[in-house]
Amino acid sequence: MVWNLLTNAVKFTANGGQVTVELRQVESEVGKVCNQMAQIQVIDTGKGISPQFLPFVFEYFRQQDGSTTRTFGGLGLGLAIVKQIVELHGGTVKAESQGEEQGATFIVQLPLLQQAIPLVPEPIYTQADSETPLKTIQVLLVDDDIDTREFQTFLLEQNGAKVIATASGLEALQVLEQFIPDVIVSDIGMPQMDGYMLMQQIRSRLPDRGGTIPAIALTAYAAEIDKERAMQAGFQMHLTKPLEPEQFVSAIVSLLKLNRV
Repeated sequence: MVWNLLTNAVKFTANGGQVTVELRQVESEVGKVCNQMAQIQVIDTGKGISPQFLPFVFEYFRQQDGSTTRTFGGLGLGLAIVKQIVELHGGTVKAESQGEEQGATFIVQLPLLQQAIPLVPEPIYTQADSETPLKTIQVLLVDDDIDTREFQTFLLEQNGAKVIATASGLEALQVLEQFIPDVIVSDIGMPQMDGYMLMQQIRSRLPDRGGTIPAIALTAYAAEIDKERAMQAGFQMHLTKPLEPEQFVSAIVSLLKLNRV
């Protein structure tokens, strides 16, 4: 989370600019209860955020200038991921900026654990028996966007999965020469070899070489024709971004159950 904020600040601050990180303990009042919080501020002197865009800065697939995707890379996922991780841990995050070329400040507040509370994070997805739903499940994750890849890896591992994350279809095929996972989760829009091409190649393999592995397409392409094309390529499920963590985990559990029947 902090790494994403720092990366974002450095990316949008020109040479000669400044990025400052501050950590302090503060009090946050909720109703009549005063909670102790750890506050992290990442302050930069860079590009800044326009008042019109500021309310949308934490939304998925949103960037202030469409051209920044080409200039700086990424899909506008980093800050959305920060917000989701912070909220999963019971915290808050907000952005402040006086406008373009005026720099920006991102403020994260996370609740401090009391000594009496065991230092064990709660899983994102829980069951009555408290077991992680993806325990021992091996997942091959394929996505060319580093923010998305890291966040999905985080979610899956929090729920017990063992994840091998790859950045391209070619990398995924190389992994399959050494290792057969329980399930594949793949993006569709990737350079050189997209998700459709990858899945077609996988389905052409013999079963003992991974040809029948259950597979989920997780993509921003949300039209019905995109779903049909994914199914025709060999995916069993088509999920669209942004995706709630519980929905993501439940989809994997459901798919594996279907394939064991």
